[in-house]
Amino acid sequence: MKYTIKYLIDFIALVLLYAFVFFKKWKTKGKDLLLINTLMYVYLSFVLYFTLMPIIVSLPFILNHPYKFMNMVPFIDVITGRGDFIRQILLNVIMMAPFGFLFPMTQNPAVGFRKTIFSCFLISLSIELLQPLISGSRSSDITDLITNIIGGMVGYVLYIAFRPITSWILVRLRK
Repeated sequence: MKYTIKYLIDFIALVLLYAFVFFKKWKTKGKDLLLINTLMYVYLSFVLYFTLMPIIVSLPFILNHPYKFMNMVPFIDVITGRGDFIRQILLNVIMMAPFGFLFPMTQNPAVGFRKTIFSCFLISLSIELLQPLISGSRSSDITDLITNIIGGMVGYVLYIAFRPITSWILVRLRK
């Protein structure tokens, strides 16, 4: 129960932020942008849940543990056969694929491959650097960064493949 409350505080903060800041801003831009931006917001909230939460209750304690620097040996778990590396790689790719798909649609006009992947890199790097700061039990790994970027690439390829369908849906929402 105590652990659930820690997460609940973060989710309440995210809901309030959405309701009082983003929803008002996005609502004026039309139903299509409201939908895409809301989907991106919900997606990023889940990314925070799986990678950094609980955040708010952890802030007073970020200096109470040593910072573990990022493992800079790519795919060390694969090389050494340690842990469930295949599952971790797949989850990291899957986690960032929606970003590669949704990010170009949140930009007006839609951005290209480089900007999408660079944004994916920045978000992934931020998460990897913040994980050991927020929680002493978490670590960061260059493999996660690489596989997250691959996930963003996969998402962008899917965005390109489904652009005719998504464009058609968004045009219908504008009416």
